[in-house]
Amino acid sequence: MDLGLKGKKAMVTGGTRGIGRAIAERFAMEGADVAVCARNGDEVAETVAALQGMGVKATGGSVDVGDEAALKTWIDKAANELGGLDALVANVSALAGDETEAAWRAAFEIDVMGTIHTVDAALPHIEKSDAGAIVAISSVSALQFFGGARPYNTMKAALINHMSNLAHVLAPKGIRVNTVSPGTIYFEGGVWNKREVEMPEFYQGALASNPMGRMGTPQEVANATVFLCSPLASFIAGTNLLVDGALSQGVQY
Repeated sequence: MDLGLKGKKAMVTGGTRGIGRAIAERFAMEGADVAVCARNGDEVAETVAALQGMGVKATGGSVDVGDEAALKTWIDKAANELGGLDALVANVSALAGDETEAAWRAAFEIDVMGTIHTVDAALPHIEKSDAGAIVAISSVSALQFFGGARPYNTMKAALINHMSNLAHVLAPKGIRVNTVSPGTIYFEGGVWNKREVEMPEFYQGALASNPMGRMGTPQEVANATVFLCSPLASFIAGTNLLVDGALSQGVQY
């Protein structure tokens, strides 16, 4: 299916590994030019080369989204290099699971404020698009108890609330805002791969809790995310799309 993204300009933070990388590649598969950032410069360079190899314009930068000034500088530079910006995917997370004050602060600064600063810096560019779209990556952990009273769960819930409110603010400008909440997503080097090795009993329990009998893939999250950024989702705004294989036991009305 052609999502109508050929020639569009997309930006993905945390775009070099796992879900972020899959999203960047899916944009490229659809013919969109892509900008990615991450902290590891070597991974950024490799990702940009791979995206360029898919026949699209690609650029990237080594950026810590916790550094607001550096983040804004890179977003402005990347948008200018691409020739504009139509879609933004905010994907960075501190993955803070510890219940320490340091973990709470890191989760707030990266997951919440990092996303807010990313959107604020990108908005002047997206406002020039005739099909602007913003998606933030949250988590099924925002919607139900999972693993304790953790900062990760709380900040991901805050993200859903903020993006829903932002959708109402930006809809009159023709900019659609949504969130995507993945369930347990497995990829090499990712959280669940590490738990499979380091905490096999915990991993097996999490795997068994999936009604579909497996964990999801980054590509499955990317398919949903890029669809929401596309013209085919032109009347979808303010929603939180679960990509969790029915893992969540809550009922969405």
